[in-house]
Amino acid sequence: MKRVLIVEDVSETRRWLADIVRNAFGDCDIREAASMRGGVAEGTAGTFDLALIDLGLPDGSGLDVLRTIRLAHPQTACVVTTVMGDDAHIVAALSAGADGYLLKEQAPGVISRHLVQILEGIPALSASVARRIMDHFRLTGPAAEPEGILTARENEVLALIGRGMRNGEVAKELKLAESTVASYIKSIYRKLGISNRAEASWHAIRLGLSGR
Repeated sequence: MKRVLIVEDVSETRRWLADIVRNAFGDCDIREAASMRGGVAEGTAGTFDLALIDLGLPDGSGLDVLRTIRLAHPQTACVVTTVMGDDAHIVAALSAGADGYLLKEQAPGVISRHLVQILEGIPALSASVARRIMDHFRLTGPAAEPEGILTARENEVLALIGRGMRNGEVAKELKLAESTVASYIKSIYRKLGISNRAEASWHAIRLGLSGR
């Protein structure tokens, strides 16, 4: 049974998100919090497969909840669910370690499919958010082309991440130890100045690696 945390201050929206989660995963253990403090308390008290986090909370930012969960339980998939689709909020969330960024304006069925995919290792990004990320990278990406920075093997690893593969799957594909793959990913993150798989996936797409 999936364990899911919903951090959202509007009760109607919490119920709406809970219905979406049940549509995605069937019977779930869903916990709810209506504030930043409540989200931090729930997020540190238990382990969740997935956390849906609103950014605008009455007593603070959902980014604080996100960072806390990321530190306490790094295996939890953290997805921002918000109405704010501007560059500043998107980049801040991804930099804080978000595994996805979904806008509430989307149809419930679309959000549900994104949630299923994220637990399969595929970044959950609304289409308009993905376009903004790509535009952001075009304008602010590294001055030198990353192909010239990354080694051939790192490019291979980045390409497989771009296809949504987990570390173990990448290791099997490249016939490497999983610890070696983890080291390559750490080096890729450092060289590209990124901090999570969502950003890595979009770098792979931008560089035309994800279709390899």
